[in-house]
Amino acid sequence: MGRIFITGSTDGLGRASAETLMQEGHEVVLHARSADRAAAVAALAARSGGMVIGDLSRASDTRAIAEQVNAIGRMDAVIHNAGVYMQPSRAATPEGHAATLAINTLAPYLLTALIERPRRLIYLSSGLHRGGEGSLRDIDWVSRRWDPAQAYAESKLHLAALAALLASRWPDVLSNAVDPGWVRTKMGGPSAPVDLATGQQTQSWLAGSLDPAAMTSGGYWHRRQQQTPAAEVSDPAFQDRLVAKLTDLTGVALP
Repeated sequence: MGRIFITGSTDGLGRASAETLMQEGHEVVLHARSADRAAAVAALAARSGGMVIGDLSRASDTRAIAEQVNAIGRMDAVIHNAGVYMQPSRAATPEGHAATLAINTLAPYLLTALIERPRRLIYLSSGLHRGGEGSLRDIDWVSRRWDPAQAYAESKLHLAALAALLASRWPDVLSNAVDPGWVRTKMGGPSAPVDLATGQQTQSWLAGSLDPAAMTSGGYWHRRQQQTPAAEVSDPAFQDRLVAKLTDLTGVALP
């Protein structure tokens, strides 16, 4: 059984994955945005392998999250689950970044760079990533007119491309991206067609299963089946430009 860290695991898909993996016997390290959010899931935390706290919209908090995770010990898997959707404005973070970019792209990148390298990495993308073309032009929405749907699509393209790049760059790590579908969560809303149990299934399987099908790298997955993502995802030139942008924005390079 493995030790697995899940960002954004106090509710929604993150919590569903945490509960599934705990039931399977894994040691799950939880993440909450604040102490209040952590206290609200005290019963779940009591069964976990630890709780780390920090706001992913803040670079200082994201660095602190990485330090807390590393203090617990090496993870076997990390599920980059946390994210935001349809933010009504650019909503600059303390570092001046668009909040959607900071939470959905920069935070997973920083955690990837700063957490001791696990055996498996899973990034939650979205089928909407296919609308994220051209996302490296004004990546931080400094000069463009704010478009919440486009910003979300771009951030999910970033994650899928990052997962693909790491599958190539870090051959000792199984790195994959997952489209969980449109799931009935606070983010997805009550009319979404996919239930939580189905929505969490693929990322939980990739994080903890010894099924040979789950122990592959470089895939873009939906309902435990590999799919073909947008062309940029597997384009080395796009991947390299993306990582160069993220390195510049965060001041941190991938090891």
